[in-house]
Amino acid sequence: MINFLQNKKIVLFVGLALLPSIAMATELNQANTAWILTSTALVLFMTLPGLSLFYAGLVRSKNVLSVLMQCFAITCLISIMWLAGMYSLIFTDGGVAQSFIGGLEKVFMPNIGAGSLTGDIPESVFFMFQMTFAIITPALIVGGFAERMKFSSMLTFSGFWALLVYVPVCHWVWGDGWLAELGVKDFAGGIVIHVTAGISALVTALVLGSRKGFPTTAMPPHNMPMVVTGAGMLWVGWFGFNAGSALAADGSAGMAMLATHISASAGALTWMVIEWLRFGKPSVLGIVTGMVAGLGTITPASGFVGPAGALVIGVTSGIVCFYAVQIIKRRFKIDDSLDVFPVHGVGGVVGSILTGVFAAKSMGGVGLGEATMLYQVGVQTLAVVVVAVWSALFSYVILKVLDKVMGLRVSEDEEVQGLDIILHEETGYHNL
Repeated sequence: MINFLQNKKIVLFVGLALLPSIAMATELNQANTAWILTSTALVLFMTLPGLSLFYAGLVRSKNVLSVLMQCFAITCLISIMWLAGMYSLIFTDGGVAQSFIGGLEKVFMPNIGAGSLTGDIPESVFFMFQMTFAIITPALIVGGFAERMKFSSMLTFSGFWALLVYVPVCHWVWGDGWLAELGVKDFAGGIVIHVTAGISALVTALVLGSRKGFPTTAMPPHNMPMVVTGAGMLWVGWFGFNAGSALAADGSAGMAMLATHISASAGALTWMVIEWLRFGKPSVLGIVTGMVAGLGTITPASGFVGPAGALVIGVTSGIVCFYAVQIIKRRFKIDDSLDVFPVHGVGGVVGSILTGVFAAKSMGGVGLGEATMLYQVGVQTLAVVVVAVWSALFSYVILKVLDKVMGLRVSEDEEVQGLDIILHEETGYHNL
């Protein structure tokens, strides 16, 4: 999802032969439009119902509806906020502040129409496609505080987080901001989405504290078929996530799709084998978690690397993210309920840095342009560090302010009863 459509300079380091013609296009391309329309639906499919079912199955039965409600509400909130100014602050010229934030000329999209183009696709389609990325990012954070956060606090946190974390970071990377000027590569959101969400989920888990009973009380997923169904939807939807980020129906999209699939497969098998060797049996939860790790880790690299690079990145994701889960949960006893940080955060960091390696032509990638591998890895690392610090700082500030103003957690008794009844006066399973 590189913002080559608004900055022709990015063509120099993306290294894709078709991008110059796309960047200068003045006529509608129906093939590209059809593909991005499809990709937009696929990315929204990742949140509703993919991530919703994946997360809902992982929690206990008394909290299943609360997670579904959170994903739905975040989708609605971010959609309206996107129209009200988020899109404009990311993808318009910010004048003297352009390196850090965009402008306000497209607040509520006053001049959008059927003939309004972004590159060679309708601006309405580009607007919608980018919106789906903004939706899923705060929804990922839900896994860090599942089963214990007030609904009102969750919704307020998600809104402020989108404004203070997602908007500036997205502008820096995809809106011709200062990281884009340095030449950072993030094809579909390893930095913009997975690093921001993963770091923020970790901070949220630390600020809220552990669920009652953690880590001594077992809290297994209540519905594994639901988890696997959601995971399968994530896998399919991720093709829109990554391949759609080419913003064209071309070879770049095809390669991104291939790389995505290879990495997901490699991550899933690697995680499964590690579990099998360590614990004697491969688990269904393990193989689907490895798949998600593979998907998240390849995201920043998907349009820049070849199949072999994707295979190495996928295997690496399975190893690194598996042990990250063990360290976070068992050694540090941090209750990141659904492993958002060790899977998405760590995966995003690893994939973003490895992009600087496997994008090189010598490693089978599309090339680094005029940059050396050392320079590119340095830029990738700088971006990861800066974005991680920014995400952690503002997540912490938002959470502490909200805790003072409205409180973050439900009471201990309410947590025991479950959020479905306490917050929504509904139950997912009437026979329980």
